[in-house]
Amino acid sequence: MFQLGKTIVSEDILEKDFVCNLSACKGACCVDGDAGAPLSIEETKILEEIYPKVKPFLRKQGIAAIEAQGTWTKGTDGDLETPLIDNKDCAYVIFDGKTALCGIEQAYNQGIVDWKKPVSCHLYPIRVKDFTEFAAVNYDKWDICDPACSLGQELEVPVYKFVKEALVRRFGEDWYAELEIVAQELKK
Repeated sequence: MFQLGKTIVSEDILEKDFVCNLSACKGACCVDGDAGAPLSIEETKILEEIYPKVKPFLRKQGIAAIEAQGTWTKGTDGDLETPLIDNKDCAYVIFDGKTALCGIEQAYNQGIVDWKKPVSCHLYPIRVKDFTEFAAVNYDKWDICDPACSLGQELEVPVYKFVKEALVRRFGEDWYAELEIVAQELKK
């Protein structure tokens, strides 16, 4: 672990390799697990605002879940998160054949909304936990992502490079530039 500004960062994000391999995992992170995607207060407001534009991209089960639970929910731990369909799939998930995709991201890709998806999804396999004085930035090892770890090793892409856009989105260009300096120092 090392400190970077107001973050405590796990060295795993510099040392472990990762490249999503949707052809292998089929987007399992969107349909497995025991909670929705973590959200910030700002993101709950964005979801409320963009839902009418995203709704046409969603499955009927997702629409029903959102209309019953809201565009976001509070999880059992009190954290804000995306609603689930029958406590399993994210309500915003859609399918391309057997592969789970994000309906929000599809609307974004088509220029319908200007918000890609929750930053927690964009950052995965990095998870950020906010505390009063700092944020913890950790690598989340999940066995469903073993194909992504293998592909990352094959392509020699460390986690922090794979999620560069999301890290910049969450922490800014300067923070990411400092992270790259730390990564270079650790290689020596």
